[in-house]
Amino acid sequence: MDSLAPGPAPASCVAIPVCNEADRIGACLAALSAQAGAVPDRVVLLINNTTDETRDIVERLAPALLFPVQCVTRDYDADEAHAGRARADAMAIAAACVGSSGLLLTTDADGRVAPDWYDATLAALRAGADVVCGRAEIDPVEAASIPAHLHEDDAREVAYATVLDRIHALADPDRFDPWPRHTEHSGASIAVGVAAWARAGGVPPLRNGEDRAFLRALRRTDHAIRHAPEVRVVVSGRTVGRASGGMADTMARRMIRQDAMLDDTLEPAALALRRAEARAGLRRLFAPGSADGAAASVADYAGRVALPASLIAALLRAGSPGAAWDTIEDASKLLRRRAVRRDQLAAHHAAAQRIVDRLLKRRETGPATLRPPVGPRQKIEPIAVASVAAGVEPVLPTHRGDEPVRGLVARAGRIGLSGPVDQDEASGGSQDG
Repeated sequence: MDSLAPGPAPASCVAIPVCNEADRIGACLAALSAQAGAVPDRVVLLINNTTDETRDIVERLAPALLFPVQCVTRDYDADEAHAGRARADAMAIAAACVGSSGLLLTTDADGRVAPDWYDATLAALRAGADVVCGRAEIDPVEAASIPAHLHEDDAREVAYATVLDRIHALADPDRFDPWPRHTEHSGASIAVGVAAWARAGGVPPLRNGEDRAFLRALRRTDHAIRHAPEVRVVVSGRTVGRASGGMADTMARRMIRQDAMLDDTLEPAALALRRAEARAGLRRLFAPGSADGAAASVADYAGRVALPASLIAALLRAGSPGAAWDTIEDASKLLRRRAVRRDQLAAHHAAAQRIVDRLLKRRETGPATLRPPVGPRQKIEPIAVASVAAGVEPVLPTHRGDEPVRGLVARAGRIGLSGPVDQDEASGGSQDG
């Protein structure tokens, strides 16, 4: 674990990829300098393929800031001129600045971190996390220019993402990422120790989705990730962006024609439960004093995920829960991801809510044994849609009222267009557990 010990924070550096941000970089740096408590020790700007006055503006502002700013200029070839490459290089430069015991943070050049962003991040790290993911929300003024139908669609998508995450929080509790939490892995707000960053192989220099890929690498290397709702940053809601395939492109496309499928991280509720219970079962196999890979336990788990017992035993011997889960999730046909059609969202949400209700009841009455997973084509008796029972915990967070705006940030530019959802799954008819 690389969580922070009590006492003074380690040397820290904020790494920011920048491309033609003359209109916004001043506000970005001002917000970092205006923290209510401590401020980062330094900031690295990776200014790439820029033709405007961004660097001149930074140099004029630098004397008034509470930290030194290092500007690094790069002109990438066309195939590398993207935010993923720039963020990867910015983080590497920042790591060299603070050393192996230092702390890396990253945000976006069009972002304005909240006044308590740095302190809230440190608090989450001191609570036991190795990595802290913050929430990004669109500037409310710019959000007003986004058509109402996109906000409405997004509100429904955010609600579904939240209830799916509630399934995971109930079926596979993570002591380092307790409820309430969020589901974003946005480069607009990530903090990680240099040692953890290095073990994960750094930020993958991908054209799109470098932030999600980085978080997957951190999970694979067994780092505790906290999705902290109190760590916040406001980002641009522009529809003419700097990155091809990014949030701005997605919003511009959706203004013309809405995507038929939801984000590729959203799946049928029954499959989300199966995934959560499979991961919980793997945690039990790795837990100290758990029979340590006893043949019966391994064979039972292997049957539940439809994989050879020899593979599960080998993964246990390797001793890395994160790498084991990554392999199982990729290899198991029962955990193969399936997309959700937007026009079937209401049925999927109802099915997810029923699962949450059932898990809450199970928590009140005591743990139940994990049932064998139902195959993707196996039929079981349908369950009637029920309304939320009185007294059940609310699924959606109630501490803030801008969830629809945030969701446009969390999932923009990463919409999966895989095959249609099975009709029995859409109706909630193949739920596990």
